[in-house]
Amino acid sequence: MVGSNDPERSRKFYDALFEKEGRTDDKGRTAYGRKGSVFMISKPIDGQPATHSNGGTIGFAFDSPEEVDAWHQRGLAAGGTAIEDPPGYRENAFGKLYLAYLRDPDGNKLCGLYRPEQ
Repeated sequence: MVGSNDPERSRKFYDALFEKEGRTDDKGRTAYGRKGSVFMISKPIDGQPATHSNGGTIGFAFDSPEEVDAWHQRGLAAGGTAIEDPPGYRENAFGKLYLAYLRDPDGNKLCGLYRPEQ
């Protein structure tokens, strides 16, 4: 779940990012299902402005680098902002990963990732 100060703008962004419309409940929370997981957006329930997590990243797994690139391009076209390095392979303590980062319109940091068989 991520907070949004403008749920309608967020729905448009995530509808484009996930290539489908989210389902909104009677409390205004919108949910997207993907590969057995659920991602949700909502106005903060305490009435305070939504803020993004300092250093927090929400990751979405994909089956190929091409899927990651397509996800990243949809995010940019829908109003997201590219951050960090351009999409590509990185080697780190977790092995070899194909990563693409962007921020949604509310500043939340998102990562598309593909991990080849190791």
